[in-house]
Parts: sequence; C-alpha cells; structure tokens
Amino acid sequence: MVTVNESLPALRWGIIGTGLISSWFTSDITAPRKSPKANHIIQAIGSSSLEKGKSFVSQHLPTLSPSPTVYPNYQAVYDDPNVDIIYIGTPHALHKQQCLDAIAAGKHVLCEKAFTLNASEARDVLAAAAAKNVFVMEAMWTRFHPLVATLHKVLHEEKAIGDVHRVYCDFGLDIDLASLPSTSRLRDPAMGAGSLLDIGIYALTWGLLTLDPGSAEDKPDIVAAQTLRDGFDIASSFIITYPSTGRQGILTSTMQSRTPETFLRIEGTAGYILVEGPAASLPRSFSVCPKIKLGSPPEEGRKYEFEVEGKGFYFEADAAAESISQGRKENEIMPLAETVRVMEILDEIRRQGGATFPQEEAV
Repeated sequence: MVTVNESLPALRWGIIGTGLISSWFTSDITAPRKSPKANHIIQAIGSSSLEKGKSFVSQHLPTLSPSPTVYPNYQAVYDDPNVDIIYIGTPHALHKQQCLDAIAAGKHVLCEKAFTLNASEARDVLAAAAAKNVFVMEAMWTRFHPLVATLHKVLHEEKAIGDVHRVYCDFGLDIDLASLPSTSRLRDPAMGAGSLLDIGIYALTWGLLTLDPGSAEDKPDIVAAQTLRDGFDIASSFIITYPSTGRQGILTSTMQSRTPETFLRIEGTAGYILVEGPAASLPRSFSVCPKIKLGSPPEEGRKYEFEVEGKGFYFEADAAAESISQGRKENEIMPLAETVRVMEILDEIRRQGGATFPQEEAV
C-alpha cells in the first residue's frame, strides 16, 4: 500500500512507454524514502499491448498497491480522469505528438530528454501547453541532482577555483550497434537515433551549467563535427565559446567507447574541479583541486560526495509536484526557455555535423 503524507503535494501519474527509462522512473518515485517531498501515485500505464503493460507492472512494480490501471494504448491514459500528469519515456521522435495528445486532454507533462527532435517541435509543444494552461517540463533529471546545486554554489558563488575559463565533458557508451536491429531507437534515424540527442545532450548540459550559470538567452558560438553511420551520429564533438568572456566548453559524446568515471573537468584561474560518477547523467562526487604546479604532482582536492536513495529520478518528480501544487506552469530549474535553447544548440550541432532526421527532410 502506498503511504500518503497528506501535508505533501501529490501527483497521480500516467506512464507512457514501458522501456528501460520508464522502469527506472516508476521504481524510483514509488520506493520508500527517508524524507519524501511529494506523494507519487502510479495511476495508469500505457503500452502498445495489454500483455506488455502487465508484464511491466509485474516486473518493475510487483508490490505496488493499489496496482496501476494498464491500458493497451496511450490515448486511454490521456483520457483517464484520475491521471494528473503524463510521464513520457518513449523514443525522441514520438515525444512531440505524445506531448500534444496529453496536453489536448488537459494533462500536465513531464517529457524525457531530448524534449523533441528539434527546436521547432519544442516550440509547437510549448505553444499548445500555454493555450491549455498546463504544466510542462523536460525530464533532464541530472539538473535536479543535489550535486548540481552544490557545484553551482562552489563554482559561481564561492568561486572556489576563481574564474572558470574552460570545461571538458564527455559521455561515452560502448554499444554494440551491429547487434541491434535496424528498428532500434539507437539505430533508426526516424526514431531520433544517434549519440547527440541520447547522451550528447548531457555533455552540453554540463557545459551550459558550468560556463554560463545565468541567462537562457545567452547563446554561445558553436563549432561541431560528427561521425555518421547509416544516417545517424555515432560520435559528436562540439566546442561552445562565449565571445564576451572567452570561456570554452569542449564537449563530446560517442557510442564506441565508455567514458571513465571522471567525466567532467572544470578549469579556473585558481584551480580545477573533477566530477565523477557512473556516467555523465549520474554524478556522484566532485573534487575541488588547486592549480597543478610545474614539476609537482597534483595535490588532492576537497571532495564533495552525494549519496542518493535509488537512482535519483524522484528529484525531478518532486520538483514537478511542487511547481504544480503552487499553480506554476514551468519549473525554475528546467525552465521552458532553457529547453528551447538546448534544442537550438543541438540543431546547430547537427547542421554542422550533417545528421538529419527523415521528418525534417520531409518538411
């Protein structure tokens, strides 16, 4: 039985998609926590078949009581009067229409990253949300991790390494693409395949968070290159540069090699910071280190470690619940303007690198 704290905001979730990311999200937000910030109820599951939906519940939510209603389609989830918000955990190419369908039914939306295939699609979704007066947020879960808030303070308020001037970030996975069917979301351009939208968006996010902590209106210059295979990028490299300060971010993603646990280095005038974790999406610690002196070994830095319960998807779910309970239509940590800005930068990287999606070519 789900334990409900009446003093906390509550959301009844409809889950669209029964893949890996949805399993992580639903398991995380329903697991017991020491200090919950919201009540999360999985009200409904939408899948391509009843059998697949029921299998998802039995495998990932076996002890959840009451058990969610399982629908053999998505529209029934949008139409369920007991659902407050839709979580969309499907491939990128499906996000726009599913967001629009959920919004048309008057539901709030938390949609996985990348929010859509491109900035134009994102603007269409946000216009529909504004017309319906519903809450929408991109599920970039890393932005809500407690490490990010502490890192921001250390970097930009305490200025622990002085003025930041350069950032390196890589997100690499070793994926046996040849073993996957051509219909896999990781191989099919029509599904938004490629390293950039799947994992490169994290490298870009770290660059933006560490180099320009302020305005979503500040657009850096971009130089990009991509390695393409069968119409999608297996590797993307891009430099973002801020002409007013000279700050640079060297940011990369690849599906050919796994990044070591130290995935991010932030360089400043008085030292550097190393950020570590199983992946760039899942930070666990960072160390503030003094500048390296010629002829001397690097000194150990002050380490900040962060232990979370589960994987940490509940941070973004809690943020959505708080915003909605306060009547807001967006969240200040992942504002709508920032979602569009990120999509615009990703569009420019693909324009320079050459990766396109069939939906764009048809326009």
